[in-house]
Amino acid sequence: MGGLGGLRNTVRQELVARQLDEQIAARYPVGQRLRILDVGMGQGTQALRLARAGHTLTGLESDPEMLKAAREALASEPAGIRERVRLIEGDGRETGVHFLPGSFDVVLCHGVLMYVEEPDAMLAGLARMLAPGGLLSLLVRNADALAMRPGLAGDWPGTLAAFESDAYVNRLGLPVRADRLETLTATLAGIAAPLQAWYGVRVFTDNVPNEEGLPAAEELERLLAAEDRAGRTDPYRRVAALLHLCGVRG
Repeated sequence: MGGLGGLRNTVRQELVARQLDEQIAARYPVGQRLRILDVGMGQGTQALRLARAGHTLTGLESDPEMLKAAREALASEPAGIRERVRLIEGDGRETGVHFLPGSFDVVLCHGVLMYVEEPDAMLAGLARMLAPGGLLSLLVRNADALAMRPGLAGDWPGTLAAFESDAYVNRLGLPVRADRLETLTATLAGIAAPLQAWYGVRVFTDNVPNEEGLPAAEELERLLAAEDRAGRTDPYRRVAALLHLCGVRG
């Protein structure tokens, strides 16, 4: 569960998996094999999980090291899963170079927009990749909750600055950007993939150290249940570290 072992990543991957499966189940018949594009797939946690479920996966990744890790993970899978996955080195802003419009039933873009200064053009390109009725799944940093991390850490200058900004420095030390629910809702409507559902991800566990491991199985299930409930419930989901937005192509 979670793929990379640490608690923060496990919470992220498990909650996104539950939420994504819920949205797919609401839109497609059980057992239908979907064409899925994962843009900025990283190590391929979600892509491999979905391939194991029977779907056809295309992973697009611009970082050679990430792509290498994904290829190594794929190589350890059975042949029947490997043949359903195609990995491509490429940038999510250039999907039109690699694919025809309407080529996919589901497009994932998780943890990518924070690295894109002007995301609207990229999002429009992703929407064009979807067949009618297709699902666009976005995972972004929540700009309306940027003060939470420094505030809970007692960094009051950082907290006050975060109220006025959509920029932050991530745990890799990189300056990146966050997105607001209201802004993305308007963007999705403008690219003909209006928002259908949204969730919060990591309401309670965003500030745990990167190296913190998993608790005992029973405790982990309780933690995930609490995060899952908070991610679906106002006002908690509005202060989650991440937002998971699901739009549907008209």
